[in-house]
Amino acid sequence: MSSVKKRPDGKWRARYRDSAGKEHSRHFDRKTDAQDWIDEVTTAVRTGTYVDPKTAKTTVGDWCDTWIEGYRTRRPSTVRQAEVHIAHIRAAFGPQRLADVKPSQVKAWCAKLGADGYADSTVYAIHARLSQIMSDAVHDGVIARNPCSRRTSPRSGKQRPYVATTAQVWALHDAMPEHLRPAVLLGAFAGLRIAEACGLRISDVDFMRGIVSPAVQYPADPLKSEMSRTPVPIPHELALELSKYAAGERWMLEDMLGVQVGPWQVERAVRAARGPAGLPEGFRFHDLRHYFASLLIQAGCDVKIVQTRLRHASATTTLNTYAHMWPDTEESTRAAVANVLTARADSLRTRAASK
Repeated sequence: MSSVKKRPDGKWRARYRDSAGKEHSRHFDRKTDAQDWIDEVTTAVRTGTYVDPKTAKTTVGDWCDTWIEGYRTRRPSTVRQAEVHIAHIRAAFGPQRLADVKPSQVKAWCAKLGADGYADSTVYAIHARLSQIMSDAVHDGVIARNPCSRRTSPRSGKQRPYVATTAQVWALHDAMPEHLRPAVLLGAFAGLRIAEACGLRISDVDFMRGIVSPAVQYPADPLKSEMSRTPVPIPHELALELSKYAAGERWMLEDMLGVQVGPWQVERAVRAARGPAGLPEGFRFHDLRHYFASLLIQAGCDVKIVQTRLRHASATTTLNTYAHMWPDTEESTRAAVANVLTARADSLRTRAASK
């Protein structure tokens, strides 16, 4: 419901009621301006882009405060990562109104982050966080549209994973402190993530049947996803190696005092051992998981098997990371076409000979 009426003082009063029944009004010197405003509001309501004028004053900083509170239902580590991204968003847009953030500003901001030395993958992640926050603002009716899109998105910065040689993996294993050597075995030959290795309990390993069943991640939190709970079959030889270290009270990775080992302790040991093992400076524990994937691919496993053993939620993730490791199919596809053409030529020769 809307109307435009002239007041005793000569001003034109335009007013309307929103879907909640709340009245909004503005005063204009000319009737045509008042009617234009009403028409603009009516169009916004019909197209689903209407935003309450008071809500539209919300700043980026204020909305980030609201958003992060609702996001705290996630794992603490996930929330901490979001807070790091939000710190960058606040620094760039904090006092600015949400509705005033333009795509051109977002694009320039991403370029500046890159110029400041942030990695492409980091800039991509921060932009994705801003897009997520803005998308939720649109969903809540705080703004009409999200200024982030493919046009503003920076490069993802995806890189091919480093794959160690078998000799390097064993050299790393031998250079690690003895009580941390099971971590190398679990990463390189079972594909466990570092938090999963640190959270693996002795009871999660069936040494007789050769099955590792991750149930929690460090310290005793839920796993990354339901797919992460998929049991990993291991050979008898690996089960035997792991059993040598299963003398602790509860955890596969315990220090000399029987205390559960944390991921930072493993990473610190990897950093100290990678040099003597002949590994590059940037090598980290997660690269052992890449080695595990390479073993499976070299053994002829297809993408679904590799996905299952790595416990990826989607085969797309597996392909995006490891597609280049599968053997080149150039010759096999060439042979497939050649077989059809050869069969055709043989058929024609047979026909010609029978005439």
